Amino acid sequence: MSHDAAGERPMSATRRLALALLWLALLALLALFVAPRMQLSGDLRKFMPAPQTPAQKLLIDELGEGPGSRLLLLSLSGEAPETLATQSQALRERLLAARVGVDVPFKLVANGADLGLDAIPPRLRPYRYLLSPTLDTQRFDAAFLRRELDARVQDLGSPAAAMIEPLLPSDPTLETLKLAQTWQPANAPQRLHGVWFDRAGREALLAVETHAAGFDPEGQQAAVDAIHAAFDAVSANTKTTLTLTGPGAFSVEIGGRTAREASLIGTIDSLVFVLLLWIAYRSWKAPLLGGLPLASAGLAGLGAVALAFDGVHGITVAFGFTLIGVVQDYPIHLFSHQRAGVSPWASARALWPTLGTGVASTCIAYATFLVSGVDGLQQLAVFTVVALATAALVTRFLLPALIDPSPRDAADSRWLARCWNALARWPRMNATAACIVAAIAAAIVAFAPGTFWQNDLARLTPVPPAALAQDARLRGELGAPDVRYVIALEARDAEHALQSSERMIAALERLRAQGVVGGFDLAARYLPSAATQRARQAKLPGDDELRAALHDAMSSGAFNDDAFDDFVRDVAAAREASPLTTADLAGTPLAASTEGLLLQREGHATALVALSNLRDLAAVARVAQAHGAQLLDLKQASESLVAQYRERVLWALALAAVLLAAAVWFALRSPRRVLRVLAPMALTTLLILAVLRGFGVELNLFHLVSLILAAGLGLDYALFFDHAGDDRAEQLRTLHAVIVCSLTTLLVFALLATSSIPVLRAIGGTVALGVAFNFVLALLIVREPVKEIA
Repeated sequence: MSHDAAGERPMSATRRLALALLWLALLALLALFVAPRMQLSGDLRKFMPAPQTPAQKLLIDELGEGPGSRLLLLSLSGEAPETLATQSQALRERLLAARVGVDVPFKLVANGADLGLDAIPPRLRPYRYLLSPTLDTQRFDAAFLRRELDARVQDLGSPAAAMIEPLLPSDPTLETLKLAQTWQPANAPQRLHGVWFDRAGREALLAVETHAAGFDPEGQQAAVDAIHAAFDAVSANTKTTLTLTGPGAFSVEIGGRTAREASLIGTIDSLVFVLLLWIAYRSWKAPLLGGLPLASAGLAGLGAVALAFDGVHGITVAFGFTLIGVVQDYPIHLFSHQRAGVSPWASARALWPTLGTGVASTCIAYATFLVSGVDGLQQLAVFTVVALATAALVTRFLLPALIDPSPRDAADSRWLARCWNALARWPRMNATAACIVAAIAAAIVAFAPGTFWQNDLARLTPVPPAALAQDARLRGELGAPDVRYVIALEARDAEHALQSSERMIAALERLRAQGVVGGFDLAARYLPSAATQRARQAKLPGDDELRAALHDAMSSGAFNDDAFDDFVRDVAAAREASPLTTADLAGTPLAASTEGLLLQREGHATALVALSNLRDLAAVARVAQAHGAQLLDLKQASESLVAQYRERVLWALALAAVLLAAAVWFALRSPRRVLRVLAPMALTTLLILAVLRGFGVELNLFHLVSLILAAGLGLDYALFFDHAGDDRAEQLRTLHAVIVCSLTTLLVFALLATSSIPVLRAIGGTVALGVAFNFVLALLIVREPVKEIA
């Protein structure tokens, strides 16, 4: 062969090495370009369709940014209650100290010790009269103040004197204590030795809110690390045990376990790939050269997503690399079709129509995700299409230059010839047999007992049931409200939302008295509306009026005339102050309570009423509706969102099937060949579904997306067997390539199927079944073995 102009003259070993090094250098440059633009995101909302209902919108907001996603629950156990209480206080102080750093991990650290006077920082205490309901029913006249001062005289002779005495000069009516008691959680845990404990008194409890959202892996990892470091410091030389739960803790655990399993599977995958290619081609160069298209594909896919989107989702990276694992088949086909006397360029050119058809069809299938309207799926589409196209192009136009021009011919293998002769005795699957198998599989899919679709997102979590039970127990101990049902009041701004929720309080109190709900919580309990605060301001007396009332109230002589000058100054400050807002509460324990119950967006606000021990949904729904609010079922919202997502994926799959068939028709232009190539793929899809349903597996979104990968693999097998035609040598080379491809893919996905991560298990099981069925069906339907000539 001597086609220098066409680039087909065999290169010397030195030039091949130089080109390989140049390729590696280009990949390194591409990696340097991509790395700064790689902003990994863990926000699951990117893999959800746009919410439509109020409950769905609330769920998505809460899932990504809400306080519920940021809450970590801690318990200390294993020592005497006094020791645990001391450690709880020390742990809280260390975690609060971390808030002064540059990277502030914690927004709130609560253990019950901050629900007393500390709940109201000194800068806000003069405004207690705007927050307390006392002025709704009382006036600061002489009669009221006299009763209060007489009560204080009795308090000073009680065991509470040490706590009361410092408050008297500025707060003779004890509004500060009244507020602190009012702000106690509706179902707060008991307090022992000044901190929260469980009902049995054996565990000290803490609640920590992080600045990072629950699905921000880096932020949550930093918070979890800080908690463990602080715990190690306060629990040294003791037997205390720390239990840490919550969305953030789970995301850290999931991320760590996923990384470990992915690393292990990736390592085994690499070893299998290297070993199989070395055995198959008897060359140490084959694994190295075969890895170049895969590396090129991964970097090109990441670069495309980084340029086209604002951040790259972690699922896109993890799932995308799983999907483009199919590109390892491209160099394998080229290696297996090498033979003496034919240059690698000629082999690549001969394979290109078949390889290009498979790649184009698979890319078309994934490109349908671009119209899904879901950002995560669109990222996955861009990643996969660019990666597959890159791998195919470099296999066609770069890899041949590096291949040894004098390879072993797979067609000369005796064991392969014997294998092909054995396959020649297999019965062909005709149209009737295929229809019967399809009908049986369809019947199993349609009539297998059990739920068909899995709509519960919680079922996809790899968190062990024991950890979930522990989380539920701690939430119960801490008096956390029901996370499924919530009342939502929509308004144009925070002020109107607070006013609307205030009007509902009386009705909610009646529901609690009737036992319909065990308790409720809302933002107006901590921060009254500006209208309510102004109404209370209007009832505050002027300085002269207040001093005169105090003079009359102190006629008994129990207090000096100037004993309550601080009280007069605080009342004056409250009288002139602007109404408090959520911004004024920033950095206080009250901020966490109000932020979780008053969601503010530009031009819109939602006041939430958290409910606990809900016993009559209809009664609560009627009260909510009467006040212009809605009782939302967040579990139902989650399931409807998943169903909506699935519907989009199914439409994308339907479109993909049509476009894929059209691409194959355009390439083959023969109805018989098109049906013969598409039949194994279609029948495999039915068989996968039948096996999964037959074993009681509820199908989820990841099963559906994995079906595309399985279909792409099956299409490649069928296309190459069809390409071999009736040339026995070419059939043997194709069989060699498909065996190596299917073995490497099967082993990788079989490993994924054993994963403890439900998502990886769904992908692995689906694709492993697809590889096995596609291989067998391609042999039964597409192949026409030519017997060896004696």
